[in-house]
This record gives sequence, structure tokens and C-alpha cells, in this order.
Amino acid sequence: MYILRNAVEEDLDQILELSQLKVFINLPSDRKVLEAKIDNSLRSFKNPSSQLEDNLYVFVLEDIDTHRILGVSMIHGKHGTESEPHFYLTVSQENKYSESLNTGFIHGTLKFGYNPDGYTEIGGLILEPGHRGSPFKLGKALSYARFLYIAQHQEEFTDEIHVELMPPFDSNGNSPLWEAIGRKFLNMDYTEADVLSRKNKEFILSLFPTGTIYETLLPLSARDSIGKVGKETMPVKKMLESIGFQYTNEVDPFDGGPHYRAKKENISLLKQATEYELEFEDVRGKNADERKLFMVNMPHKDYQFYTTILSARPDGKKLFVPQRFQAQCPTNKGTGFNY
Repeated sequence: MYILRNAVEEDLDQILELSQLKVFINLPSDRKVLEAKIDNSLRSFKNPSSQLEDNLYVFVLEDIDTHRILGVSMIHGKHGTESEPHFYLTVSQENKYSESLNTGFIHGTLKFGYNPDGYTEIGGLILEPGHRGSPFKLGKALSYARFLYIAQHQEEFTDEIHVELMPPFDSNGNSPLWEAIGRKFLNMDYTEADVLSRKNKEFILSLFPTGTIYETLLPLSARDSIGKVGKETMPVKKMLESIGFQYTNEVDPFDGGPHYRAKKENISLLKQATEYELEFEDVRGKNADERKLFMVNMPHKDYQFYTTILSARPDGKKLFVPQRFQAQCPTNKGTGFNY
């Protein structure tokens, strides 16, 4: 049995364990940083600031039978401000032609840019490897929980939702694009620069090349990583595209990972959120093929966001749910969607 809910202080140790599975700028393996994120998240859920950049929402996936935290995902109210701009490289092309030689070339180009008035960002998703491929589609549920919350609190977020995807890294865990560009201008390791950028972004604006970078001058491994995603991230890319996100022709200036965005009005999940009434039934002798996976957010006395994952037989705005799910449902009404 699984639920999705907002993170609380008691989750810190388990979230710290999860953060050690992979290097994420949004989920650093640093106890004090994670503690501050959870504190900010609790405040954001209870009393969101009108300054969207101050809000951070941390969601956890819990196995309620074992009380284990299996995954984490996040929403940052706004990524990109005057003091901390959103940085990117624009991916484009430039045509070169010589009449005297009657020949020409199309060059791929990169151009550094920044946005001081950015977007709501989703990120920080991580799921314990042993629970990938679950029949309950836990990775998908962990991602979709954020959209269910946005659907019910649209005023807390910008008109566009932004996401940055992880690119492929080489066999040593290095970013080919960083080795080709970033290291030459910043003289530090990728991870070191990534961690430093959490605290201070001034060095990026001051040291990063601002002129046109021709991809032709980069090693093949670097060129091949621009705008691409790693094998583990491919399902996330396909999921985002399926619900309305599009590649922006912008990439991360450090590693070349692609940036995707969608207007809230174009995100299919936000339109699908429906108020349901749950009716619990004895399913013995009934066709299991009629049941589908749903996630339903319900009021809960201890949490600002409490979503139960269940299989149900839909009938209009009513969900017929096996009795075994009743214990994890604090009420018989909620807002959700099929996933």
C-alpha cells in the first residue's frame, strides 16, 4: 500500500539516504541543506509566500506497511530571479556560404543566456531502484503527484512549468560538455561547480563565455550530449512529452541537459483532475480488468497533501475501490486522476 504526501521533519533521515543514491543539485546529500528544504516545504504547504521563488514543495512516496520512504519529488515555486537568474544555452544553427567557392556549411551553435524572471520548476525526483517497474507505476505516480498539487493550487505557480532533464554522462560519470567548455572557463570539476552554484551564481555570469560557441569546435562526445537525455531519463522525457511539454531549444550550460516547458493550460493532467467519491466494495468474483490505477488527494488532519494510490473501477465521478484500500483513505472523497 502506497501514499504520496508532503515531507515532514521525521522524514529527514530517510530522505538523506535517498539523496546518496545519485548526485542531484535539488536533492544534495547534505543533512543541513535537506533539513532547511523540509522546513521551507512545510511552510510553503501551510502558508505559501506571494514571492513564488521562496516556495519549495517536497513530496515523498511512502510504503505505509513498512513506513519506508521510497522516493522524493519537488516543486520550486519559481526558478530564475534578479538575484539568481535562470541560466541556459540556446541551441541554434548558423548558415555559412561562400559564393566564390560555391560551398557552404550549417553550423550548430550555442549561445549563453539568462532569464531574471523565470518559471515554476519541477525536479528532484528519485525513486529507490528496487521499486522501479512496480505494477503501481511508482515513478510515474511520484512525478504526477506534483501536477495533482499544481492542479488544485494553480495560483501558487507561474503560467509556465519548467523542467531540466539529465543528459548522458560518460563511463567515468563525467559530463562531456562540461569537459569541453565549463572546465576550460571555470577551472573546476563539474560536481564542484554544480554544488557551488547552489550558494552563489555570480561566478557563472562572470566567467562563462558569452559569445557564440560553434559545436564544430567541440569533441564529438560533447556534441552528441547536447539536448540529449541519459538512458534512465528517457522514460521521463517521454512522459513529459505525452502530457504537453516541449523541448525549448535550451540546455543546461554545465552539462547540456535539455530544458522542457509547458503552459499550465496545455498540460493534460491539470485538466484531468476530477473530484471523486469513493465506494469500497468486495471485489471477489468481479473482473479485475475493469480496474485502473488512480491517485486521489484527500483531506488529512496531519498533512497538507495526502494522496493515496489505488486501483479502482471508475463510473463517472464515482470510484469503486477494493476494500483493502479503505484503511489508507481518511475519507471517501478527493481529487485525482487515472494514471
